[in-house]
Amino acid sequence: LPADFTKLHLTDSLHPQVTHVSSSHSGCSITSDSGSSSLSDIYQATESETGDMDLSGLPETAVDSEDDDDEEDIERASDPLMSRDIVRDCLEKDPIDRTDDDIEQLLEFMHQLPAFANMTMSVRRELCAVMVFAVVERAGTIVLNDGEELDSWSVILNGSVEVTYPDGRTEILCMGNSFGVSPTMEKEYMKGVMRTKVDDCQFVCIAQQDYCRILNQVEKNMQKVEEEGEIVMVKEHRELDRTGTRKGHIVIKGTAERLTMHLVEEHSVVDPTFIEDFLLTYRTFLSSPMEVGKKLLEWFNDPSLRDKVTRVVLLWVNNHFNDFEGDPAMTRFLEEFENNLEREKMGGHLRLLNIACAAKAKRRLITLTKPSREAPLPFILLGGSEKGFGIFVDSVDFGSKATEAGLKRGDQILEVNGQNFENIQLSKAMEILRNNTHLSITVKTNLF
Repeated sequence: LPADFTKLHLTDSLHPQVTHVSSSHSGCSITSDSGSSSLSDIYQATESETGDMDLSGLPETAVDSEDDDDEEDIERASDPLMSRDIVRDCLEKDPIDRTDDDIEQLLEFMHQLPAFANMTMSVRRELCAVMVFAVVERAGTIVLNDGEELDSWSVILNGSVEVTYPDGRTEILCMGNSFGVSPTMEKEYMKGVMRTKVDDCQFVCIAQQDYCRILNQVEKNMQKVEEEGEIVMVKEHRELDRTGTRKGHIVIKGTAERLTMHLVEEHSVVDPTFIEDFLLTYRTFLSSPMEVGKKLLEWFNDPSLRDKVTRVVLLWVNNHFNDFEGDPAMTRFLEEFENNLEREKMGGHLRLLNIACAAKAKRRLITLTKPSREAPLPFILLGGSEKGFGIFVDSVDFGSKATEAGLKRGDQILEVNGQNFENIQLSKAMEILRNNTHLSITVKTNLF
């Protein structure tokens, strides 16, 4: 064993950093590409029409490469065993020799472990830069004796250990659990005897001095935004590479109002996915999406914010259209937003919105029964092939069975009782609907 590995210590808690790190350190923030889809498909569809519209800054999806080498790289990266081999290669290097790519590989692996869960990205990155790899080959090997002085904080990467306390109580720690010093330079001692339970136990160790320095310097990387004497947002300074060219502050926490306001503010080069992240997570801290919707309509009236507001709505429609389809208030919000785009003659953005809505809407089946053929229809239609359109629902009688079944203004009727309605005259469509008492109607939201 390396000399510095014989003096590890187990705290009473499985994750000592949770109890020792102050609340300002405990925000977990993971910067990664948002899993939501981008608008690149929409841009391509309107490329010939949008003219000189500024679409800079909107994310684009990666395209598949035809290069066989790239495919092999992807296969290797998706193989968990291969991934662990890469991580081990990075760990076995001397910390001084680790490259930025090595540290990124380690970060990707470490952020999945519970021991690192409550740490900010910059803390994890610094720990990955100084951690030392250690292996205990045999099961039953004593790793720490009771009363030994500690000099590092460690995390189990493979295998498990058992701690036997002086009172006879035992505890088992496994992959992802941490043990060792707290972030202080005071002397601490092992309680109990720690033995490996299986062969090939693997650990990463961070020397006490490094652990203490990294966790206690976190405050220097923080920027706190205050309003009326209260902290409303906390940002963390990050550098994405060692050249210093890609650095800035990333939002790690804030009040609901301040996070909403940040949607239309300038975003740092290291925080390009704030809008997507917000739209994915707002449900956990806002009671209704209309809290955001009302603000966006209000900000749209400010010419300096108009493009930013439109970008937020486009991403929202493209990534989470179900927020609008199932909510009458949000449907009205979309209609009002469309009217605003029309009023301001923002034709390119309006086309993007049309295409996004049409592409994301899902087909629904509405079943209606009329008491007789002569009974009036509980909805009004418009459109028809003679006007170059499909058949659309203009309004639905309030409180009718059609409303209860989910039919609403803006629905396009695609099919009735198996008959295609996408290219049919309005008079013919009305005749079919009137002459049947049982109606099985396939519709799709198509507000515009």
